[in-house]
Amino acid sequence: MKDKILNQTFDKERSLYNLINKEVINCKFEGPEDGESVLKECRDINVVNCSFSLRYPLWHAKKFKLKNSKMDELTRAPLWYSNDGIIDNCEVNGIKCLRECKNIVITESNINSPEFGWRCKNLNITNSNIDSMYFLFESKNVEINNLNMKGKYSFQYMNNIHITNSTLDTKDAFWHSKNILVENSLVKGEYLGWFSQNLTFVNCKIIGTQPLCYCKNLKLINCTMEDTDLSFEYSDVEADIKGHIVSVKNPKSGTIIADSFGEIINEDAIMKCVGNVILRANKEEKEYA
Repeated sequence: MKDKILNQTFDKERSLYNLINKEVINCKFEGPEDGESVLKECRDINVVNCSFSLRYPLWHAKKFKLKNSKMDELTRAPLWYSNDGIIDNCEVNGIKCLRECKNIVITESNINSPEFGWRCKNLNITNSNIDSMYFLFESKNVEINNLNMKGKYSFQYMNNIHITNSTLDTKDAFWHSKNILVENSLVKGEYLGWFSQNLTFVNCKIIGTQPLCYCKNLKLINCTMEDTDLSFEYSDVEADIKGHIVSVKNPKSGTIIADSFGEIINEDAIMKCVGNVILRANKEEKEYA
């Protein structure tokens, strides 16, 4: 049974520094002293129904739970170097939330935080809305389900990502990332997946110009594509697309199958490009001849 800290307001520097095995309930972290790092180095704590308006509140935290709480836009860089935490039903508006954290679960939360989740490991994000620039930059081992994500330059330089049942409205996503599986999701944005390795889409809808160029071991299984011109340039790709592709340009290797193509461009290549582009009707005719 944890001791409780109830209905208080804290604004001093390191107000609850090194707090261990406590519950902090209905408290406010704000005030004229504008103190930083109010819960730094805490261990085994539950923070419930609290509000934050001070910088760097949860640095070097371990075994924490943040529930039904709000961090406003003044809560800059709220969680850094923290491990083994749960963020449940929270609203987070401070820039640079989560940096070099490990083993964090985020659920039922609304987050507006540019540069969210940099260089983290072992994240699980479910049933949440996130608006962020450079979302999850250089993070590893991430599981995502039912995420509504918006913002530019997401999922870059990542390794080991599994995304399901999500909507991603994002430009320049997955650049230089490795080992990515996206299933049953909508992915909207320009210049998707350039320079990625082992990127796979299953039952996804992809929208936006010049997607999936310079990819290695790219796979699309039972996907649709909309407004996707100049697709697959210099990529090693195996793609089975239901419906239409606006244009395909200089695929490096592999096979792209679709029901129709607006244009197939084989010109001005700076490397050898031997990828096959096949109309599904023609493929079926060959198979059943």
